[in-house]
Amino acid sequence: MSHEYRIAALWMEGPLSWLDQLCLVSFRDAGHHVTLYHYGPVPNIPEGIEAADAAQILPRTGFLQHERTGSPALHSDLFRYHLLAKCDRTIWADTDAYCRAPFRTETGHFFGWESDHHINGGVLGLPADSEALGRLLDFTADEFAIPPWFDAEERARLEALRDAGNPVHAGEMPWGVWGPHALTHFLHETGEAKYALPRAALYPISFKERRNMLKPGLDLSRWIRPETVSIHFYGRRMRKRLVEKEGGRPHPDSLIGRLVARHGIDMDAAPLPGLPPQADAARAETARAPAMPKPSAADRPAAPEGWRTLTDLADAFGSDKGARKHRYTELYEMLFRPIRRRKLRFVEMGLLIGGPEHGNPAGRETRDAPSIRMWLEYFPKAQIIGLDVSDFSWFDHPRFRFVQCDMGDRIALARAGEEIGQADIMIDDASHASHHQQLALAELFPRLNSGGLYIIEDLRWQPADMETMGWPKTAELFRAYQKTGRFSHPDPGIESTLNRLAHDMQGVFVFPAHYRKDRRDQVLVIHKR
Repeated sequence: MSHEYRIAALWMEGPLSWLDQLCLVSFRDAGHHVTLYHYGPVPNIPEGIEAADAAQILPRTGFLQHERTGSPALHSDLFRYHLLAKCDRTIWADTDAYCRAPFRTETGHFFGWESDHHINGGVLGLPADSEALGRLLDFTADEFAIPPWFDAEERARLEALRDAGNPVHAGEMPWGVWGPHALTHFLHETGEAKYALPRAALYPISFKERRNMLKPGLDLSRWIRPETVSIHFYGRRMRKRLVEKEGGRPHPDSLIGRLVARHGIDMDAAPLPGLPPQADAARAETARAPAMPKPSAADRPAAPEGWRTLTDLADAFGSDKGARKHRYTELYEMLFRPIRRRKLRFVEMGLLIGGPEHGNPAGRETRDAPSIRMWLEYFPKAQIIGLDVSDFSWFDHPRFRFVQCDMGDRIALARAGEEIGQADIMIDDASHASHHQQLALAELFPRLNSGGLYIIEDLRWQPADMETMGWPKTAELFRAYQKTGRFSHPDPGIESTLNRLAHDMQGVFVFPAHYRKDRRDQVLVIHKR
């Protein structure tokens, strides 16, 4: 016999958007009692939704977030596990989960497959005595716990770091380490994975197919079936798409547009974050923005010399190199400011986050290149050259040139080097896969002019699915070189090439994240002789 279940969700603080309201109201309208837990004021909780203090489930002290993305997902994962342990007959739902039909379960287990490999916890019900829930609570109690599902080589690496007094925090591990990956592992380990619902039940439209929810008139019957009880909206990405491409609101004849009308959501009263206050539906019809934003630098009032730093520009253009995330620009300002007005040749590899390293196809649609905009304004006389496996040929500027290149193909890198010619500064912000970084260095460092700088970003995060067995992490490769003065590499050809190039490396500098000694290595700077 199935029981009536309450729905619980978490919102840190601040106003809800209409998309969040839609999801919460959908559960209310399906007949569920809905509780929204929150840490700070939330001024626009819909009628009929109970508000509750999140601190009664999990204190906000020691708030956890993912180091690379800044996402609060770690804290949210921890919160839902504690919630399920404390609250009987409760099912957790993310605020981007839409309820299509009442949630029912006879055992207290309520979750589903998102892909062929992962069970997602965006909707999660577990009985308080669930063995998997107990193991999740034990595992997440240690912020430095080594995931048991990692392969032997990676576990050995993490154990060595831990034993050396430099353990790796969960926030520095791959995304989902406390979420889908942990959940899937422990459900399999305890045998509770047998309760998982098929993909069509809770995640009928995949992350890669999410834009179909915004297409007017599209027949979604191949995805949304009679057994579908929930639809996941992939909130952060969906909000971004709505703001940047849809004028802040869906087409009335799209799936989300129809659901908004069905539940009577006032989109004007709860705009999406990042949307100007006076934005309206007409924005969806405006022409695509030109490559350089308006007003241009020339149109803005002149600022005092030094006022618009590289960090200012990074934050203005939405690059993750600035104060909002990595803070690379603090280092770059010191290195580049003396030469910023020279006629330089500047190469950047990797032009927009979200490529194959994040599970998306190389042929993804690209609509922005934030760091290229930043470099063009910061270096007013420089020729900027961009390399990426995805297509950015649409970006039109007289001082910009695009070269499409697979960073894992050494022959393609050599051809790209021929197209680039010589350069004064090179920055590798591409896939961050170790072998990609090392192949690019081998092929492109010779193209760097004397006195030039070669920089590799994001040393501490590599996409696990793209790593090549046996190849060292780039940070480890250079730390060993700093100690011995010689490169040691399992690939004899790469080892020979790097040691030949070492004669031209005047200085090698490895900086930790946020320039703190207690953080892991993050950015490498090589000064060419």
